[in-house]
Amino acid sequence: MGKGIYIDAEQSDGPRTLRDPKERERRRAMLTLPHIKPLVDYTAELRRRDGAEVPEFDPLDGGVDAQVLFLFEKPGPMTAEAGRRAGSGFISRNNDDPTAEATFHFMRQAGIPRKATLIWNVVPWWNGTRKIVGDEIRDGAASFKSLHGYLYKLSAVVMVGKKATRLEPYLKSTGLELFRSCHPSPLVRARFRSKWEAIPSDWSKVLGVVRGTK
Repeated sequence: MGKGIYIDAEQSDGPRTLRDPKERERRRAMLTLPHIKPLVDYTAELRRRDGAEVPEFDPLDGGVDAQVLFLFEKPGPMTAEAGRRAGSGFISRNNDDPTAEATFHFMRQAGIPRKATLIWNVVPWWNGTRKIVGDEIRDGAASFKSLHGYLYKLSAVVMVGKKATRLEPYLKSTGLELFRSCHPSPLVRARFRSKWEAIPSDWSKVLGVVRGTK
């Protein structure tokens, strides 16, 4: 992983492990690794947007080597380092919130290798509210087109949540395999429990892409 960088994967890759400041520090030390550094440059460019707080990609994911992108809707408060509770500064299944925890468990249940995946959002910046307003989808779509150029092994996109499907017209033009699922949030769990429980099965449909059988 590089000189001076040691990550105990078993210790680090668990639900809510990024609540630990030392783990956040270890994860940040990994941002110079070859599979993630180009995406650090990408997020730095996004931060030029006024008022945008853009988290980093998680270096435990596949980075530019990812085959499958899980495209969520918008970062939540626990991706942000500033706020009432210190967030991680990463888009991660290891964040200290219930959606991230569900994502962690659903990925395990679906049997998807972590290094084959990358997690991102249609709207990539946190601006103090989960609500998606105004031109955020349009601006997020434009930023995604730039991201796509970095992901040279990408074969499929899973659109997670209704708002993520707003990018579908562009995605259809890319030739990527497209999949849909509900969002693993507590709100979806409370209102649509059967659909929430079906998420691991929906996500497992990408395994054919990962294994090269589709």
